[in-house]
Amino acid sequence: MESAADQDNRHVLHPWADLSALGTHKPLVVREAKGVHVVDDRGRTYLDAIGGMWCVTVGYGREELVEAMRTQALKMPYYTPFGDVSSEPAAELGARLADLSPGDLNRVHFTTCGSTAVESAVRIAHFFYAAQGRPQKKHVLSRVDAYHGSTYLAASLSGKAADRTTFHYEDAWVHHLESPVYDPDVADESASRRLAGIIGRMEEAVAAIGAENIACFIAEPVMASGGVLVPPPGYHRAALEVCRRNDILYISDEVVCGFGRLGHFFSSADRFGIVPDIIVTAKGLTSGYQPLGAVLVAEGIVDTMAAAADRSKPVFSNGFTYSGHPVACAAALANIRVMVQDDICGHVREVGPRFIDRLRGLRAHPLVSAVRGDHLMACVECRVPGEADGPTARNQALAQRVDHYCEEGGLLVRPFENLCILSPPLVISAEEIDRIAAVTADALDRAERDLRAAGTG
Repeated sequence: MESAADQDNRHVLHPWADLSALGTHKPLVVREAKGVHVVDDRGRTYLDAIGGMWCVTVGYGREELVEAMRTQALKMPYYTPFGDVSSEPAAELGARLADLSPGDLNRVHFTTCGSTAVESAVRIAHFFYAAQGRPQKKHVLSRVDAYHGSTYLAASLSGKAADRTTFHYEDAWVHHLESPVYDPDVADESASRRLAGIIGRMEEAVAAIGAENIACFIAEPVMASGGVLVPPPGYHRAALEVCRRNDILYISDEVVCGFGRLGHFFSSADRFGIVPDIIVTAKGLTSGYQPLGAVLVAEGIVDTMAAAADRSKPVFSNGFTYSGHPVACAAALANIRVMVQDDICGHVREVGPRFIDRLRGLRAHPLVSAVRGDHLMACVECRVPGEADGPTARNQALAQRVDHYCEEGGLLVRPFENLCILSPPLVISAEEIDRIAAVTADALDRAERDLRAAGTG
């Protein structure tokens, strides 16, 4: 009988697959999971230091979520969400998200994932201005190094150079401002000077494009897939002020940073002191147990859309077959109950500093050029001694070697370019955090010995 790995090689086209190795690279086949660990088809156990893909908040195997999904599937697995049709789980989840969100973000538009939520958020901004007779106000400001998804518009908003391949992207009205990263360990200027420069150049871009043409600005509180890039203090407040002065909607992409990753259900207000016009969430919304995304919109925006909509074209023609899927919403509600019951956000605030502190201890390693992070999201940047910083071929090969040794040590990290990205389940313990740091340190030591043996270290 053909193994799962062989079947996968023959038939599955993976997201972000290396097509030069199509059909030749045997995948890691994950068979089961519990808590913060996963088990492959050979019976090997790994500490999952990437939380699936930033998703897992309450850990694997939570019976409360599984039972909620089962109960809803037996009661009513699916019905259309279009028009005036709803379900009890979708209605209840909408109300719960409104309770958890900051300000007056009380309207919820359900989607299927983060990409479709981002796409929907921008379309809401477009509808908002077009309904008021300003259809030219459609340009979108994003940032270099941002990641917002892989649907057409979401991919166009993304600013990671490595993700731009031979697909087509929207370039006429999508603009990428500079990456706002500020790392005090390696910076050659103060945080205040860096902030002033970033915001000054943002204002210049707004003036050049014309505020009358710009619908929205979209920003991750911390740029996740771009390399866990943390902005200088005060950045989001200053960017929001620019948006307010120029009648530009502020979209906070909390697909990764929301639902506890930074110690709060939503980090925009509690962590960064802003109330945006729109918040996008997904991933941790269901702890990865079901695919679901949501767009939280300020009540005034939706009221304006309704009041100003062209009476001949009043329909908000955006949504998906599985928007507000009852089983997915039941999973999200159970996930929220568990997070509140177990005080997951409080736990993250308690262990998050330890996680960052233990990883920052790796900065002294000769193969590490930087360590960045915030609570339970972090990045270890690898560099061959004497090599320039960044994703050079040698640095990327080094990071892949470190990733391989981490896997041999029973630890799964996410390799990207010359980075090792970590985002463990939010139920991670202090002892498991120490293990992540120890295995990563050992992997770096093994990679260093390889370089010395090859005469390149």
